[in-house]
Amino acid sequence: MSGVLKTGARYLSLGLLLWAMGQGLAVWAQGAPSLPPVQANVSLQAEAPLSPQAQARWDHIASELRCLVCQNESLASSNAELAVDLRREVRGLIEKGQSDADIRTFLVSRYGDFVLYRPEVKPVTWLLWFGPFALLLLALTVALRLMRRQPEAPPALTDSERERVRQILES
Repeated sequence: MSGVLKTGARYLSLGLLLWAMGQGLAVWAQGAPSLPPVQANVSLQAEAPLSPQAQARWDHIASELRCLVCQNESLASSNAELAVDLRREVRGLIEKGQSDADIRTFLVSRYGDFVLYRPEVKPVTWLLWFGPFALLLLALTVALRLMRRQPEAPPALTDSERERVRQILES
């Protein structure tokens, strides 16, 4: 009976692994998650409008930055007080003529990689970028090892058990 349970557990774990891999492949096939749209209803009050080029830069930069309070909203679409302050600061940096890279570097140095929706690939973020693939490889390795295992041989019959079986077969 224990052999049946072990075999069932193996098939269950293999089934769960295949399901998880299917879910991961489905997410991967959809591509990278899209960034939240920049909402026009969030306005910077009491400030002069930006030039069209500066506004385009603002829209691009703000859509790449994460609100530190809301976490799943872009800096452009968040109404949190910190987001308003950060928008004002980014706007000031754009008006000073700093490049997009300089603005991102400034914000990352101040708030860390978390402020970016797509952090750079560097040793600090390797776990973030490559961790899911490492876990997938580990799960595949474990599944293959479980599938290749030879089932345990049932224990040999004792002399009294053999005699009983012979009696059953003869009657």
